[in-house]
Amino acid sequence: MRTRTRRPMASLLAAAGLAGLALLVAPAARADDSATTAPATPEASASASGSSSSGDAAPTEAGTNFRTATPVKQGQQATASASTGDYLYWTFPADTGQNVTVKATVTFPSTAARHGASTWQIDVYDGLRRRQPCRYGMQTRTAAADATTVELACTLRAVRSFAEPWSNDPLRGAYYLRLAVLDMPQTDLGLPVQAAITASSHGTAGRQAVDGSVTPVVTANGPDLAPSGGWAGTWWSPRWLWTGGGGLLAVLVALGAHRLARGPVRPFGPRTTGEPMRPREPAGYSGTSGYSG
Repeated sequence: MRTRTRRPMASLLAAAGLAGLALLVAPAARADDSATTAPATPEASASASGSSSSGDAAPTEAGTNFRTATPVKQGQQATASASTGDYLYWTFPADTGQNVTVKATVTFPSTAARHGASTWQIDVYDGLRRRQPCRYGMQTRTAAADATTVELACTLRAVRSFAEPWSNDPLRGAYYLRLAVLDMPQTDLGLPVQAAITASSHGTAGRQAVDGSVTPVVTANGPDLAPSGGWAGTWWSPRWLWTGGGGLLAVLVALGAHRLARGPVRPFGPRTTGEPMRPREPAGYSGTSGYSG
């Protein structure tokens, strides 16, 4: 009987303790809720909108080396005002299975008088600063003295998720674009020019996909550089579809070969009784041999 009376008392004491704890925590929780649900001040909302708009805006300047390269997203048109003879650098992300195409346009002001033709070139480097060759496109072009613009283009090989150390295959990660003039009259050094670049990409077929897992090669100067949808995973590639289709085709071929090898199948076999079949006696057989002892 003592045990029965102690249990209800213990439960009552526990309930009272929980109620008191709830009363103590309630004011703090209300204060936190009021703090979180308080309307944002105009200054805070203005700063947030300004930061988002500035982050989405296309850059209007360029770096002068790899370490100061200006980040740009794929599809954005980055512009920069520079002088003839400067090296202009931008950096953009490229993910697995993308065929990257880089375009650059150099515009010469009409007020500047040039004394001769100038040769311009764009170079693309991967995250390891390895120069990547162009599959096609006018990577180097010469602008006449009276030309107003010169357009350059370069399409890289498909970006891979895995490559051998000895190969020069492009790996996913940060890519650098450099725009520079190769040849020009010395008297034209320092003339103002306007540069505009755009980096875009499209997907590739399954034959160019490679299985593997490599961390995106991104330098410490741009750790936040990434595609708009984030880096893609490397466990999946279209080769899984090719492998599954090949396996299914092999099974169908094996079934067809087995069907041809065993011949036609009779739907109804001969009727048999439960007794075993006995051999028949040949004609003229009397059952005794012709030998007499």
